Amino acid sequence: MSEQNLSGKDFVAAWRDAAADLEVNHAYDPAHEHDACGVGLVAAIDGKPRRQVVEAGIEALKALWHRGAVDADGKTGDGAGIHVQIPQDFFKEHIRNTGHEPGQRRLAVGMIFLPRTDYDAQERCRSIVESEILNYGHALYGWRQVPTNNRVIGDKANATRPEIEQVMIANNRQVPDPQFELDLYIIRRRIEKQIEAAGIKDFYICSLSCRSVIYKGLFLAEQLTAFYPDLLDERYVSSFAVYHQRYSTNTFPTWSLAQPFRVIAHNGEINTLRGNRNWMTAHEPRMESEKLGDQIADVLPVVPRGASDSAALDSVFELMVRASDRNLPMVQSLLIPDSWEKRDAMPEAHRALFNYCSSVMESWDGPAAVCGFGGRWVVAGMDRNGLRPLRYTITGDGLLIVGSETGMVRVDEGAVVEKGRVGPGEAIAVDLRVGRLYHNDELRDVLAESRPFADWLSNSRDLDDIIAPEHDEPVELSRDELRQRQVQYAWSLEELELILQPMVEDAKEPTGSMGDDTPLAVLSDKYRGPHHFFRQNFAQVTNPPIDSLRETAVMTLTTRLGNAGNILSEDESQGDFLQLDSPVLTNAEFHALRNFLGDTVVEIDCTFDPNDSEHTLSQALDSIRQQAEDAVRGGAVHLVLSDYHCGPGRAPVPMVQSLLIPDSWEKRDAMP
Repeated sequence: MSEQNLSGKDFVAAWRDAAADLEVNHAYDPAHEHDACGVGLVAAIDGKPRRQVVEAGIEALKALWHRGAVDADGKTGDGAGIHVQIPQDFFKEHIRNTGHEPGQRRLAVGMIFLPRTDYDAQERCRSIVESEILNYGHALYGWRQVPTNNRVIGDKANATRPEIEQVMIANNRQVPDPQFELDLYIIRRRIEKQIEAAGIKDFYICSLSCRSVIYKGLFLAEQLTAFYPDLLDERYVSSFAVYHQRYSTNTFPTWSLAQPFRVIAHNGEINTLRGNRNWMTAHEPRMESEKLGDQIADVLPVVPRGASDSAALDSVFELMVRASDRNLPMVQSLLIPDSWEKRDAMPEAHRALFNYCSSVMESWDGPAAVCGFGGRWVVAGMDRNGLRPLRYTITGDGLLIVGSETGMVRVDEGAVVEKGRVGPGEAIAVDLRVGRLYHNDELRDVLAESRPFADWLSNSRDLDDIIAPEHDEPVELSRDELRQRQVQYAWSLEELELILQPMVEDAKEPTGSMGDDTPLAVLSDKYRGPHHFFRQNFAQVTNPPIDSLRETAVMTLTTRLGNAGNILSEDESQGDFLQLDSPVLTNAEFHALRNFLGDTVVEIDCTFDPNDSEHTLSQALDSIRQQAEDAVRGGAVHLVLSDYHCGPGRAPVPMVQSLLIPDSWEKRDAMP
C-alpha cells in the first residue's frame, strides 16, 4: 500500500482495506495482539490532590519515550496516555460558563472517542450516550469539545484520529459516590452494547467516571500535553497519575488500544489469554452480585469482543473492583498472584491468602507489570516471574513514584527517603482515603486479615488423602493390550527409548536438536494424530519459553476440582475443593477420584464403530457434545470423556478433538 498522493481520508480507507485483506488472508488477526511497554504511577501518599502529582506523571511519561515505537513520519507513536483524578473545579467552571449551576455534588465526566468522518454515526452515538444516561436516572450538563492541537501529531495518527469529546453528568439520583461509579459502569456497558448492535465503528469510551478521567491517543509520549492542553491548566490537580507508553509488537496501533485503560495500565503479555477468556465465559453463568442484582446481564460478557490482552485483563479488573466487595489490592492478588506453594519462608497467613486466591479463579499468567487506580487505592504490582521491571522512589514531600525505570522524575537525591524495586509477585500500594503507603508485606498482612482464609481452606482435600495406603495400583491392560494402545496412539520405539526411558531412569528431560524432520501427515505413510498439530500459544516476546519443571519455584501443575463457583463472592464455600498435584493421574488416583466424586460424575464413551457408515467421526463428535450437554443439564458437575472401550470394533475419537467440543466444556473439571 503506497502512501503517495493519498489524502488523509483516502489513506484511512486504504489502510483499512489493507488491514481487512490481511485479516481475510489470516496474516493478521486482532486476537493475536500483545504488547510490551513502559508503565508507572505517581501518588500523593497523604491522598490529597496536588498539581505536583500531575506534573510528575507527565514528566515520567515523557521520560519513557524510548519505550514506544515511532513511525517513519517521526510523529506517530504506538500510543501514550495518563489517568488522573477529575478536577472538579475545572469542569464546574466550564459548566458555569455555559449558564448552568453544577451544585456541590461530585459530577462525572466521560472521555469519548467518536467517529470523526461519519457525522450521522457521530450524532447516533451522542444520542445513545445521552439516552442511556437519562434512562438510568442521571442528568447531563452537556458536551465539551476537548481542545486538541492536531498539528503536533503525525499524518497517520491524524488520519485515524477520532472526534474527542467529553460528556458531563450530574448525579441526579443523589447516590453516594461508590454507587454513582457503579451506575456509570453499567451505563457504559449498555452504551457499548447498543453501539455494537448498531454496527458503528470507531466509537470508544476511554473513561466514564465520577472519580477519574483518561487522556490518551496515538501520539508520542512527549506530545501528551501539546496535544491535550487541558493538562497544562493549573487547576488540573490529582492525588494520583497512572501513565503508559505503548510499544506494540506485531500489532496495528489504534487510538482505542492506547493505555491506560479504565482501571489498569499493563506492561506485558498474557500467555494464557485464550484460556482465560474461555474461563471467564465459563464463570459468567454462575456470577451473582448483590451490587449489580439483575443488572449483571448488562455487563456481560466480561471481556468485550476484539479486546487486546491488556484490555481483556482490565475488563476483569473493572468487574471485580466494581461488582464485588474486593478492593484493588485484593483483585490484583487474585488475578496476578504471587507464587506460594514452594515458598516455605512465606508467612502462613500469606500462604493462606494466595491459596484462597488460587481456589477462586485462574490467574492471568504472563510477564506483567501493572499499575492501577481502583477508587480508593492505587497499586503497582509485578507478576511472580518478575519479567517486567518496576522501580519505586519515595520522596520527603510525600510522593510515591513507581515505573519501569528509575529516574523518570527528577528528584533531589537529598529529598529521597527510600528507593527500591517491586520484586517478583510483590506489590506496593497507597490507600488514598486513609493516606497511607503499604509495602508488600504490610499490604499482604492487611489482605490476609480481611477474611478467615485459613479456616475456609480447612474444607479442602488433597487427592492423596482419599487414596487408601493399601490400595494397589490396578492392572487393567495386558502386555499385548498395552502395546496395542501404544501403536494406536502412534508411539514409536524411538520415543520410548530416547525420550521416555531417560526421563524415567534419570528424572531428566533428554536434550536433542530442535525441529521436526518427520514428513507432513499428507505425505507420510505413518499415522499422525491430531494432537501432533496443536501447539501451546505463548508470548513470543518472552524468551526462553518457560516450563513447570525448570521453573518450579514460580510454576505449578496443581489442578483443583469443585471450585468453579461465583467469582464475585467471598465465602467459605470457595475453600471446598479437591486438589490434584498434577492433571496426569495414575489408575489408582483416577479410581479414587471417581469414587470420591460419586454421583456428580457422568462418563461419556468417546469411541465409535468405524465400519458403520451411518456413524462417522463427525457424528460421533455430535453425539459426545449432545451427551455432555444433557448430562450438565441433568445436574452433572463433572464429566469424564473416556476412550477406554476402544478395540478392534471401536475406534477412539481423538481426545484433542473431544476437548474442542463447544457448548459443554465448562464443567469438565474431572477429565483425567
